[in-house]
Amino acid sequence: MEYIVEMLGIRKEFPGVLANDDITLQVRPREIHALLGENGAGKSTLMSILFGLYHADRGTIRVKGNEVHVTDPNVANDLGIGMVHQHFQLVHNFTVTENIIMGNEGRFVLDVKSAAKKIKELSERYRLSIDPDAKIEDISVGMQQRVEILKMLYRNADVLIFDEPTAVLTPQEVHELMGIMKNLTKEGKSIILITHKLREIKEIAERCTVIRRGKYIGTVDVADTTQQEMASMMVGREVSFKVKKEPAKPGEVVLNVQNLTVLNSRKYEALKNFSIQARRGEIVGIAGVEGNGQTELVEAITGLRDIVSGSIKLHEDEISALSRRKRNELGIAHIPEDRQKHGLVLEFTVGENMVLKTYYQTPHSKNGFLNEEKINAHAQRIVEMFDVRSGQGIYSPAGGLSGGNQQKAIVGREIDMNPDLLIAVQPTRGLDVGAIEYIHKRLVEQRDNGKAVLLVSLELDEIFNLSDRIVVINSGEVIDVVKTEETNEDEIGLMMAGIKRGESR
Repeated sequence: MEYIVEMLGIRKEFPGVLANDDITLQVRPREIHALLGENGAGKSTLMSILFGLYHADRGTIRVKGNEVHVTDPNVANDLGIGMVHQHFQLVHNFTVTENIIMGNEGRFVLDVKSAAKKIKELSERYRLSIDPDAKIEDISVGMQQRVEILKMLYRNADVLIFDEPTAVLTPQEVHELMGIMKNLTKEGKSIILITHKLREIKEIAERCTVIRRGKYIGTVDVADTTQQEMASMMVGREVSFKVKKEPAKPGEVVLNVQNLTVLNSRKYEALKNFSIQARRGEIVGIAGVEGNGQTELVEAITGLRDIVSGSIKLHEDEISALSRRKRNELGIAHIPEDRQKHGLVLEFTVGENMVLKTYYQTPHSKNGFLNEEKINAHAQRIVEMFDVRSGQGIYSPAGGLSGGNQQKAIVGREIDMNPDLLIAVQPTRGLDVGAIEYIHKRLVEQRDNGKAVLLVSLELDEIFNLSDRIVVINSGEVIDVVKTEETNEDEIGLMMAGIKRGESR
């Protein structure tokens, strides 16, 4: 058997969008096969067809050499196909075991104890380190992803589809996931990895199929193909991986945070006497392992979280007691780390989401009535400028956009507000290399236009590529503040672990 999965001549059309246009994908047994494409290229649609969530308009699917008709996910499960979605399908107040057996409980008797035993055995076999009795709400995002993997293994899947699996993981969790994937192929599994991260493809995949705007571009051996070549196949042009920028010319202080103490949701100190400044004409990067106070810092500055003590000033104005709307009006824009929870109203259209912060202002409304013509024109301009792709344009529900297009819509809305302070948290999470290149240029453009940019990112490449100064945070405290050109990733990595410059390990 040369191929365990073959998708031949697949076509899928939605109203106004040809998502898949004669695409071919052939996956060998025991291989990790990357599916690479821009945001909106049709990757997730193609895999949703294989998993039975969508039905192809045309084309053939073969599994283990036999032609099949995958009418729904239950049929896919029966064929040995499982899928980990980009946004996990888990019930947060259920246990790991309850989530895994959901939909596969058995016809008459619910034997949770036996299921938990089997899950524990699978967890140990594949080195997933999951407690079957833990509640989803009490475990990390990385562990939640492992639960999704266990869900597939529990159903005896031979072909595992991962949709952008590293989008919400820390670097350490990404490394651990790579090891898990390699173990899975050693056990006889085949993996289809939907991604746009070229470094990860080079690290783990054997072959890569590239699609662009719904069309098949080609399949390459990863070992014989450079990242630059794959990027060019993906976007149809040469891509620069390095942001071109002149040295910063910092001006007056825009953001001044002094001696800030903030509690987390469990009432522990997330920030302790934390102080930073951001000036006009500079990008200040916050580097740290996830969960060390970055979220609470951003929420305190934007008004999403109360402070215990300290001062937050925008220019010379103390803003720590002001409402979120007032802070927006004074010139703070915020690209949040969770686009679905804090960035968009998924049930609203793209156009409506573009004026979430300004709908009450002229020209978007007058005398309490929304001006739809002005709102639509405003939204259309942002959508075109930031290449936000959707089936019905600005009239599409935001929840129907791909993750990358949701992110581009938020970035476009916030930058278009022309803020004095732009807080960008994971601004390129879920974006392809072409979109990352564009967003990075726009952030540098904000800096060069005399704005202050506070960048929070878990990607050290992004921190070094964009930041003029780097603030390293550990356990809610500033470990050090360094100029980017005077440090390196190894040194920052040590500081992220709490080791200050000059200290021995």
